[in-house]
Amino acid sequence: MEKSIKEINEMVKQESLFVSEVMNEMEKIIVGQRYMLERLLIGILADGHILLEGVPGLAKTLAVKTLAQSVDCGFSRIQFTPDLLPGDIIGTMVFNPKASTFDVRKGPVFANLILADEVNRAPAKVQSALLEAMQERQVSIGDKTYTLDDPFMVLATQNPIEQEGTYPLPEAQIDRFMLKLKITYPDKKQEKEIMEKVSANNFGSVKRVVDPARIKKARQAVRQVYMDEKIKDYIINIVFATRNPEEYKIKDLKNMISFGASPRASIYLAEAARSYAFLSGRGYVTPEDIKNIAMDVLRHRVILTYEAEAENIASEDIVKRILLEVEVP
Repeated sequence: MEKSIKEINEMVKQESLFVSEVMNEMEKIIVGQRYMLERLLIGILADGHILLEGVPGLAKTLAVKTLAQSVDCGFSRIQFTPDLLPGDIIGTMVFNPKASTFDVRKGPVFANLILADEVNRAPAKVQSALLEAMQERQVSIGDKTYTLDDPFMVLATQNPIEQEGTYPLPEAQIDRFMLKLKITYPDKKQEKEIMEKVSANNFGSVKRVVDPARIKKARQAVRQVYMDEKIKDYIINIVFATRNPEEYKIKDLKNMISFGASPRASIYLAEAARSYAFLSGRGYVTPEDIKNIAMDVLRHRVILTYEAEAENIASEDIVKRILLEVEVP
């Protein structure tokens, strides 16, 4: 097995060479926010959707657009509003008077990277249309079903302030996002650099580094990243600790958690950890990889009780505690 791990390691080192190039291209435009840029790459390598939460002006839209340019993918931005209809996303049938037929006009969801801006502003009908696209990688228009492009990734943004006129996302939809990222403000030095760049209009042009075919090839390499049985057990223990904390000697969390993480958490934790190892040019997963990515996979999957909310306890506090208490292999 050792030789096999060595071979995987060498293969991953070769296949992941483009990662630093993509990162360099994105950092020409985006100042700071390395955490967000890394997670965007993890999402595209692990074939998972991402929910971004942050106040306006933190370059969320710009980061997704820049990623699409550097990996030569089709990009669509959909601004979600309360009057949006499912047809505005997936497309609709349009009457053609010349041929007296109804033709399909495909919507903006037919692209590789979809930015769903302020996703919580649209009503349930629109959310369910997006849900089919996210889960099934297909949409139904009229009596036909159309397969979406590959790679296909939804990056949805949520504004944590200004909650008037918003619709909370259904738990079923939130669970379909592999990662939920909380984007924070830049520091003083970064903000000064942003200000100077914008004032001087000093943004380089983004080069195409890879294409969708190369992304698909990289995904195959990610799936081969070695994960030891002990690491798999570690993932299962972390997820089960969100459901039955008393079994892991953290009995005081029992009254704080209404629902623990679903089995998707275990699947996504394994896939995201493999992608994280791949980004580091490593052919095997370490417990540290799990710890680094666990918060983004679990923060939206741990549903709190009223008691926890009354005590101002956030799901992040629960996840931190679990990572501290669950035994590391």
